Amino acid sequence: MTTEKSAPAEPAPGPGPATTSQPRRRGWLVFLRDVLVIVLIAVLVSLVVKTFLVRSFYIPSGSMEQTLHVKDRILVDEITPRFGSYERGDIIVFQDPGGWLPPSTDPARPPVVEAAEWVLSLVGLAAPDSDDHLVKRVIGLPGDHVVCCNSVGQITVNDVPIDEVDYIEVPAADSAASGDPFDVVVPAGSLWVLGDNRYRSKDSRYNTDQPGKGFVPIDNVVGRAFLVTWPFDRFGFLDFHHEVFVSVPDPEPEGGAP
Repeated sequence: MTTEKSAPAEPAPGPGPATTSQPRRRGWLVFLRDVLVIVLIAVLVSLVVKTFLVRSFYIPSGSMEQTLHVKDRILVDEITPRFGSYERGDIIVFQDPGGWLPPSTDPARPPVVEAAEWVLSLVGLAAPDSDDHLVKRVIGLPGDHVVCCNSVGQITVNDVPIDEVDYIEVPAADSAASGDPFDVVVPAGSLWVLGDNRYRSKDSRYNTDQPGKGFVPIDNVVGRAFLVTWPFDRFGFLDFHHEVFVSVPDPEPEGGAP
């Protein structure tokens, strides 16, 4: 009687290089995919916010001192132009109506720098178009009769003097609210704007020789500035000083009172 020898058992396959590297590689791919999805969602949300809610700008000049300083970074509410209206005292950012800003003399930047700034602007970390916009305070609404100045150096709006001492910067305590006289009626669809640094601001007063006669079309307004975000020691909401204009009546309809 013969006995059949059983074949030796094959050793169980141990963990080889292929079985360890593949799951590890797949894990990194999943991680990178998740990071990419998160980044894309963040960019999409930032685009929506920038397009419909708020935008970031920096202040390139001293025309709004001491309310806004050079290199301050501000947030601008873009909802107001779409669903609301402006009030006297609002601080607005608007596109150049034409001829307010001098032609740019900055040299062309390398494409890599332009691309990097464009990417940063998508998430609100850069404001490449700040130099093409202006920031001023609304003094006159459509139909308002705005005059400078009365016997004590105050601007009047619809024959009511406004006391701007809390926010304007003038050379001396007894200086008039504007060094240049004006007498205008704001046309429909436009605004009359002044910088808070009254004697160093090229605003509506200094652009009456332009095609728009110094008025800012409301269609040019990007939105209302409401928050200083940088530097951190100046972080805070902007004061529109609406109380200064509380006694100003609505303008009379064209042609006088009915």
